[in-house]
Amino acid sequence: MPEHAEIKLDKLTNMKAFTRVVNHGSFSEAAREMRLSRSAVSKYVIDLEIELGVQLLNRTTQSATPTEAGQRYYDRCLAILAEIEDAETSISQFQSQARGLLHVNAPMSFGTKFLGRLIAQFMAQHPDLQVQLILSDQQLDTVQEGFDVTLRLTDVPPPNLVSQRIASVTRVICASPTYLEQADVLKHPRELRNHVCLNYGYLATGLQWKLTGPDGDHWIPVPWRLCSNNGEVMRDAALEGCGIALLPTFIVESYLRNDSLREVLPDYRAPEMSIYAMFPPARYLPFKVRVFIDFLSKSLAARLAVPA
Repeated sequence: MPEHAEIKLDKLTNMKAFTRVVNHGSFSEAAREMRLSRSAVSKYVIDLEIELGVQLLNRTTQSATPTEAGQRYYDRCLAILAEIEDAETSISQFQSQARGLLHVNAPMSFGTKFLGRLIAQFMAQHPDLQVQLILSDQQLDTVQEGFDVTLRLTDVPPPNLVSQRIASVTRVICASPTYLEQADVLKHPRELRNHVCLNYGYLATGLQWKLTGPDGDHWIPVPWRLCSNNGEVMRDAALEGCGIALLPTFIVESYLRNDSLREVLPDYRAPEMSIYAMFPPARYLPFKVRVFIDFLSKSLAARLAVPA
């Protein structure tokens, strides 16, 4: 710690000791309140007097009363210490109440499907909080852009951020009936090489799909016709018969139910992905961030884990 910081901290301790002595009119009573020895409290006050170059207290064996200079200094000390206590209380409350501005970034498809109503419910629980939600499928820099929380659907969170897993996300291979009627029947993942595929642009596996089935794992380099960083774009392309897509279940579940899309290779599954809440490293995570992540975890975990 720098020397000037030590001096400032010592001076605050000296000021606290001095005000306690004046309050009680006694070194002994001040020491009892501060849970220190009488000699320690006396030393704090003497150090203060030496630094200021003025006598602050008239001392007898039974009492201690402020001098004229001591009374004036006492009044100023009370104001200074009250300001410090008020600042500490303010920060403590800020760390235990959801207030201020919460800056959130999330993927477009996920945000439009889930976050509108959920954030409205969250704000209703925390009326002193403002939320700024930015939906983007670009890999924005969380620190550079000043986001408190970035939500991402991924299998490998970035190493430069603190990440907390919120929920798992199942994925399904699907295509439209129109495409499947015109294409060869798919029985094994290796046959995907003979089909037109629609590829999500931010997969950690790049242009390969990892599929696991009864005969183990398969890494398939898919020939893609459309590559996009937005799942809804690929879903709509699949609905139009453009090819086979590997998509999060929550994006296609209603279309699978009404048979607009059909599951392909049902015996083979892609690894689950996860929704992560990511935030910059910090010694103390703001309370508003903690309660937001807890709220999303409780609201989304069961819903996202349910297959269509």
